[in-house]
Amino acid sequence: MNTIHFTRGIPADESYPLEQLASCAEAVMRGPNALETMKYGTGFGFTPLREILAAQNNVKLENVIVGNGSLGFIDLMGVSVLQAGDTVFVESPTYDRVLTLFRRHGIKVVSIPLEPDGINLEALTKALESHKPKIVYLIADFQNPSGATMSLTKRQAVVELAAKHDFLILEDAPYRPLRYRGTQIASLFDLDPERVMQMSSYTKQISPGVRVGSLVGPARPLAQLAKAANDTYISAAFLGQATVAEFLQRGLLEPQLESLRNLYRPRLEAVIAALETHLPNARFIKPDGGFFLSVTLPEGSSVSSLMERGKDVNLTFTDGRGFFPVASDGERFLRLPFCALTPEELSEGIKRLSSIV
Repeated sequence: MNTIHFTRGIPADESYPLEQLASCAEAVMRGPNALETMKYGTGFGFTPLREILAAQNNVKLENVIVGNGSLGFIDLMGVSVLQAGDTVFVESPTYDRVLTLFRRHGIKVVSIPLEPDGINLEALTKALESHKPKIVYLIADFQNPSGATMSLTKRQAVVELAAKHDFLILEDAPYRPLRYRGTQIASLFDLDPERVMQMSSYTKQISPGVRVGSLVGPARPLAQLAKAANDTYISAAFLGQATVAEFLQRGLLEPQLESLRNLYRPRLEAVIAALETHLPNARFIKPDGGFFLSVTLPEGSSVSSLMERGKDVNLTFTDGRGFFPVASDGERFLRLPFCALTPEELSEGIKRLSSIV
């Protein structure tokens, strides 16, 4: 019996545009700027890629920074924009590695419950009465780990609260282009580019191996991040950034995204159908895109017990408690990444899961 892994949110092996990337990388290395990609650069990243992103987002060059993936920006914030003892609000559940990084830098994390249509506004408003966050970290589109998408009404309310209480919003948006059904909603950055920093990555769109992430937002915190980047790794990996810039200049990204949507849509449909068939008593959000679907298991279930019993049926899971600032809130929570598994593996995996719940 093969092992089915419901663990990491990784792209499918067949999703990588290997030939196109090879051609782009060769063009970079044989092109007029080849020498520049071999040298140290600034903490802001590869300028031609920043220029493309600035044009796409209708902002100035100073409003764009490019780095080694997007998660590194969180780490850099801990030594620049934020200081030990500062407060950050997050959704509960949220991306586990962000929790790890905030805590590593001594940042106080306040959790706000998440609902199927985004952050709980009543709880957020109440928390603002007793806490003053510097940043509210949100994944508005196809949230990791839940799969939830924030409604437009809630997005508008959140940016209004940011203006009223003077905090920055960090919008993590790597999954935003990967919508498989429904219509796109205005991003938090679209609603307030003066107060929102939108973070994204080409990890899920092109490849984790290129190690390219971007942040678009107000100039002052980005300048702080660029200095921290210079002090940390001197300059980012320009070869990967230049390759991505070539990929974008050739108009290859949108066809790549359409290919991903066509690849992943049936996988989302398969995991939803399997859950409805085999785990009808479990609660779950039906995502409109992204990489993840989450399940709240029936009363009496325990994710720790499930992880142990999963070995008997060749299933592996990520501990759901790690996605919650208060770990006990995730005792019955299970994240199900679906993009790297075939529809057949997803159906079989959920069937096995039902046998041990």
